[in-house]
Amino acid sequence: MIITAVIPIEGLRLGAALNARVHWTRRAARAKKERATVGWAMHAHRRPILSRPPTTCTLARIAPRMLDDDNLAGAFKSIRDEVAAFFGVDDGPRGPIAWRYEQRKGEPKQYAVQIALTWGDA
Repeated sequence: MIITAVIPIEGLRLGAALNARVHWTRRAARAKKERATVGWAMHAHRRPILSRPPTTCTLARIAPRMLDDDNLAGAFKSIRDEVAAFFGVDDGPRGPIAWRYEQRKGEPKQYAVQIALTWGDA
């Protein structure tokens, strides 16, 4: 059985964080803001299904321009950390969640993140 919960987050602008040449405090502040935004969204969409870890988490970036694959995964680092922390699990390769990354081209000045959580055989 497959059950999916989709959590859209408007206004979260993910960029190529791996290539950004900024002071570590600015990078830490950005990660803190991203984690707080995702945490609030997860709690706002809390349903009984969110009480146990999903088997798959698909993180989708919606933006006017596309990122290459390694920057796409890097852009989702703090979001992935927050989703794993929300469920109280490890986000590493031995953790219970399989992570997938996607991106879609949005309208000009449209930035959003979509978190799709799937339980069961995907």
